[in-house]
Amino acid sequence: MLSDLLNTNEVKNAAGVEVEFERFETVGRTTTFHQIGESPAKPHTLSIKHTESGSGLARRRRSALIINKTVDSDVDPSQTCVCRAQFTVDLPVGMLETSTEFGNVIAEVISIMASKGLSTTILYDCTGNGAKSLMEGSI
Repeated sequence: MLSDLLNTNEVKNAAGVEVEFERFETVGRTTTFHQIGESPAKPHTLSIKHTESGSGLARRRRSALIINKTVDSDVDPSQTCVCRAQFTVDLPVGMLETSTEFGNVIAEVISIMASKGLSTTILYDCTGNGAKSLMEGSI
């Protein structure tokens, strides 16, 4: 479980600078954090939510970590827009007894997002192969 304050480098921006969040609310299996010191007119939130479906061997859990950030438009500064990034996993929790393979697929996504092949360094600047592809709309 995440602590109420995410203020010890759990979240960093593209420059590698810590972004601090505090728990705002938990409703059911959804928790929302707000950036500490955010402007109410420009919310910056981190949410984690879980839903389960099916039963027995068909039971699945869909979990998502979502960051929404409201920013001024570069084109029309009188307008705001929302940038959103979402990481979703859809796991067959009824079919596997351990989380080993869940961890493997999550690690693989993190790896392609935050590295460049032979690199063992986590890249926060979005130059990792996967992040770059998403930002540029390239394949």
